[in-house]
Amino acid sequence: MQAKRFTRAALFAALMSAGIAQAGSLTIESWRVDDKALWEDVLIPAFNKKYPDIKVKFSPTAPTEYDSSLNARLAGGTAGDLIVLRPFDKSLDLFKKGQIEALNGKAGMENFPNSAKVAWETDDGKTQFGMPIASVIHGFLYNKKAFQELGLQPPKTTDDFFKVAEAIKKSGKYTPIALGTADQWEANQIVFTSVGAPYWKGEEGRKALIAGKAKFTDPQFVAPLEVEAKYGPYLAKGYSAQPYGDTQTLFASGKAAIVAAGSWDIGYYNQNAKFELGAFPPPVPKAGDKCYISDHTDLGLGVNSKSKNKEDAYKFLQWVGSQEFADMYTNKVTGFFSLSSHLIAVKDPVAKQMLDWRKSCSSTIRLNAQILNRGEPNLENELWNVNAQVLNGKMSPKDGAARLQAGLDKWYKPAK
Repeated sequence: MQAKRFTRAALFAALMSAGIAQAGSLTIESWRVDDKALWEDVLIPAFNKKYPDIKVKFSPTAPTEYDSSLNARLAGGTAGDLIVLRPFDKSLDLFKKGQIEALNGKAGMENFPNSAKVAWETDDGKTQFGMPIASVIHGFLYNKKAFQELGLQPPKTTDDFFKVAEAIKKSGKYTPIALGTADQWEANQIVFTSVGAPYWKGEEGRKALIAGKAKFTDPQFVAPLEVEAKYGPYLAKGYSAQPYGDTQTLFASGKAAIVAAGSWDIGYYNQNAKFELGAFPPPVPKAGDKCYISDHTDLGLGVNSKSKNKEDAYKFLQWVGSQEFADMYTNKVTGFFSLSSHLIAVKDPVAKQMLDWRKSCSSTIRLNAQILNRGEPNLENELWNVNAQVLNGKMSPKDGAARLQAGLDKWYKPAK
């Protein structure tokens, strides 16, 4: 009789324990500590209107600690049910280790174009393991007051761009373009990846590099470096020693008319600039050419393979793929855009302007983000350095292109 009571008690305790771990509770892992209030006050309550019995906890870790701590929790079986994913290799490693689920055919995934899914899929493109959440868009912001004062229109072609820059310079009232090269990353991630997209035709050129069908020394990759080499006379004095923060200050102060920018900058300028902002996409090589934009995948969402509540995790994932989520995330995190195919009513006028580029321009991602960063010399680092040196007038475009290709040739052997 005593043994039977113990068995029942143990069974009851086990069921209670399973209920606590499983029924109706989810934890989200993320590095986006700045989004904590957004998730807790806006997104999760909206989800709970549809699923009131599922309790969701957003549990972020500081960005610098996220990768190592997440890996430890995944290995130890204590990680959350849903994992906010970085793009490409770090998340691909998690999938290869069996730590996150394949998402092919899961509800919500149908709402995203292939260009959005590429950051969270296997190299062969056959398996998706992350639902895209948001991207950032690159281009140029400009001071509308300065343009009106000088009788200028946003440029559409590369020639137009330099005519506008020259007119601003001749006025003597503004620095034409706010851009520094001290930190180097902007030279690549904001300028080259954006200005170059119309030359290498976005995804067509990026995929040709990966396939070994194109080289950095080809005209479509040298041309953007040649464009950058012409920037120098239109930048602020001492721009080679100008860090990113000083670039932001220069434009926000009203002393520069144009700034090479990412959409994440909009929030900063909304708070710090006293003039109306405008935006224009990277100029096309010549009139009539197709527009391309760098619309770079930034974060996605995956399901922990060891989650004890996958059923609810997939319900949440489906909701993240919805119009409702896309609307809220895009409007609450200015400059971070849903990657879904849904039409979104963006409230911030400049963010809306940049997002609307998707209607007339083809989207691509940063040139080297997929596969090409895996060897030594690291292509990301090489791109930072080469683009900064070209902008500084210390390296010719052809020499810069040759260095990039030589570095890639040292380790990368495209699959045939």
